[in-house]
Amino acid sequence: MSIPEQIQNEVLRPILKAQNDLFILLFRHYLDKRKINFGHFSSEDKVIYIEQSIRKDIYFRSLLVGTVIGHFTPGQYEAYLPLEEELNKRIINMLIKRLCSQAELLIANS
Repeated sequence: MSIPEQIQNEVLRPILKAQNDLFILLFRHYLDKRKINFGHFSSEDKVIYIEQSIRKDIYFRSLLVGTVIGHFTPGQYEAYLPLEEELNKRIINMLIKRLCSQAELLIANS
């Protein structure tokens, strides 16, 4: 197993799982702030919107990545730094999949 895979499985996945409710709340707030009526989107459009909003909105993407990094121990952060670009891509991809699989939970308050 490569080092990025090992960090993904041992560090990133547990953080994403533990902070799942927070990520849902952050995305709901994102929708509310932009007055997006997510409940009227088709399932396919929800997936597209989730992916585009995370990939194209640099501020929002940075907030999400920062939320994950904020849970690192100093040792985990030291391991993250040389692989930052690759691990950020992995974080974003995992978050997109996680939010898309829970798209119905994102409707409340939107």
